[in-house]
Amino acid sequence: MSADNELTAKLQRRLNINEGDEEPSPNSHVFNPYTEFKEFSRKQIKDYEKMFKTYDVDRNNLIDFNELKLMMEKLGAPQTHLGLKAMIKEVDEDNDGAISLREFLLIFRKAAAGELHEDSGLGKLAELAEIDVDKEGVKGARDFFSAKIEEQSKGARFEAEIKAELEEKKREAEERKMRRQAFKEKQAAFMSA
Repeated sequence: MSADNELTAKLQRRLNINEGDEEPSPNSHVFNPYTEFKEFSRKQIKDYEKMFKTYDVDRNNLIDFNELKLMMEKLGAPQTHLGLKAMIKEVDEDNDGAISLREFLLIFRKAAAGELHEDSGLGKLAELAEIDVDKEGVKGARDFFSAKIEEQSKGARFEAEIKAELEEKKREAEERKMRRQAFKEKQAAFMSA
């Protein structure tokens, strides 16, 4: 198959999927927390991700039973064996007996939506995480116009966060450049002496 024919076939398949005439392959879903969890800011998602990685001791991108037990103990809310199993079961969508990053983010989505009991393990986890989760999303808006305004402000906030991150990286790069220049000047002075 030539490159043109292959590209045409891929584009046709994408068009069919977008039109609803064809289903995407089950393994084609790529998880992007920023697009799936729009109710959280980029900083919040990064904070949740950092917390997730802190307790993912074996670095397999899952928090298993023992890691969840350790997490809850360190957060000061130890759970019983059955309590831990219930916590995993409540968000374990793929039934693998562990919590993925997506499922971890679901905990905070459910907490923000008020779907968790405060005395449940997941409720305590969300409460103890001490990350400011937006209490009201578009779903909580009273009418269409306030929902529209809120959605637009989220987009602006998202763009502002990206700009701030880029400015921070630019500033750090400039500092590194200045330190290198100062080092070269000192090195030149040392070599000429």
